[in-house]
Amino acid sequence: MFSVGIITASDKGAQGQRVDESGKVIQDILSEKGYIVIRYVVLPDDYEQLSREMIYMADTLKANLILTTGGTGFSERDITPEATKSVIEREVPGVAEAIRAYSLAFTPRAMLSRGVCGIRGKTVILNLPGSPKAVKESLEYVMDSIQHGLEILLGKTAECARQ
Repeated sequence: MFSVGIITASDKGAQGQRVDESGKVIQDILSEKGYIVIRYVVLPDDYEQLSREMIYMADTLKANLILTTGGTGFSERDITPEATKSVIEREVPGVAEAIRAYSLAFTPRAMLSRGVCGIRGKTVILNLPGSPKAVKESLEYVMDSIQHGLEILLGKTAECARQ
C-alpha cells in the first residue's frame, strides 16, 4: 500500500502543552485504509522546520503522501500553507478547494482555511485543518480521490475516467 508521513503544526503541541488529537485521527483513519505511517511528528509553527520536514519525508523517506494538520488559519503563526508552497513542484488546487467547499456544509468558517495541496516528486502533500472533527470529515471526503491520484502519480494506473 502507500506510505504516509504526518506533520502536526502546533506550538503548544510541540512544547507538550497540548495533546495532538488531529494527528492521531489522521493516523487512525489511514491505518484503517491500509496506509503505512512511516513518520509522525509534532512541530512548532515554524516555516523552516515545517518545510525541512516535508522535504525530508518526501525526498529521503520517499513518503507517497504527507498530511499536515494545523497552521492553516489567520493567526500570525499559521504558516503551514506557505511552507508547503515552498516545497511543492506542482499545485493540486482542486483538493483543497473540494475540502473547503465540502466543509462549508458544516461551518461557514471553512472559507477561512488557507490549506493547499501539491506534488513534490512522487509525493502528494496536503494541508488539513487543525481540529480533529474537520480532519475526519475532510479525509473521509477526499481519500478515495487522493488514493486514485497516488496510483496515477506512481504509475499504478493511467486512467482517470469514471467506470
